[in-house]
Order: sequence, then structure tokens, then C-alpha cells
Amino acid sequence: MRQTFLQAKNGLNWALEKSVAMIVAALVLDVLWGVCTRFLLATPSRWTEEVATFLLMWVALLGAAVAFGRREHLGIDYFVHKLDPSARQLAEICVEIIVIAFAASCMVYGGYMLVSETLQAGQVTPALGIRMGYVYLAVPLSGVCIIVFCLERIIHLTNQPEEHSQTK
Repeated sequence: MRQTFLQAKNGLNWALEKSVAMIVAALVLDVLWGVCTRFLLATPSRWTEEVATFLLMWVALLGAAVAFGRREHLGIDYFVHKLDPSARQLAEICVEIIVIAFAASCMVYGGYMLVSETLQAGQVTPALGIRMGYVYLAVPLSGVCIIVFCLERIIHLTNQPEEHSQTK
């Protein structure tokens, strides 16, 4: 079971990283096209600014999940590293549980409510005509990814305490 979960987490991480890279590439191309149409063709594109805004939102949220999965997020762990290994392990598990609670309540549940209510309202984007609920889908999606990364970290912390005491 643990091995299957870790394989699924690794697959999710791979897909997430590739998705973020493709979104960044699309964002660069979109902004480049917007600049070209504005300054070279003298007829600004009506949709490039909207696409850039939505792509930036997606890359920020999914990129935050990637950074969290790599453990590259901002953390203040100076005092935690001063604790003995068993207390450090307990503190780190508590932190992961708090992150799960936040991601589940704010990002997954709150994001789900945002997506569903926006879809029910029928709100669409002005330039593209895309339903806004699909744009907001990045919030619960990144929340689910963060929860998966937290669960993987808890599994790691509870199964290998002696190895953890040597790593960040």
C-alpha cells in the first residue's frame, strides 16, 4: 500500500512539474504575442492580457504545490532543529497535520465551493468566454496536491525516524 501511494505521489509530482513548465511556456508565448500585436502590428490582441492573468494564477498555485512537494517552501525551523530527534519528529508531524487542515479547509473545500458556485452562477470571462469556475479550479487542485505531499511526508516521518533525524 505504501509503495503504491509513493508511486502515485511520484507520478503526481512528475505531472505537476511538467504542467507548471508548460504553463510557464504558454505564459511566455502569450505575453510575447501580446507585445508583438501591440507594438509591431499596432492592433493589440484583446485576449492576451486575460490569458496571461489566468495562466499566472495557475502557475502560482501549482508552482506553490511543486515547491511544497520539494520542501522548498518558506519555513522557520530554527527552533525545531534545536529539539531532540523524537520531539523534532513530533513537531514536524504536527506541522504537516496543520498544513493538511489548512489545505483541506481553505484550498480544497473553499476552492470547491468557489468553483461550484461560480459554475452555477454561469460567470464567464469577458474576452475568452470561458466559464470562470474552470479558471478557479487551480485552487482545489493545488490543495489536493499539497495534501498528498503532506501525507507522503507523514509516512516518511513515522516510518524512518532515525533517517529523518539526519535530514531536513
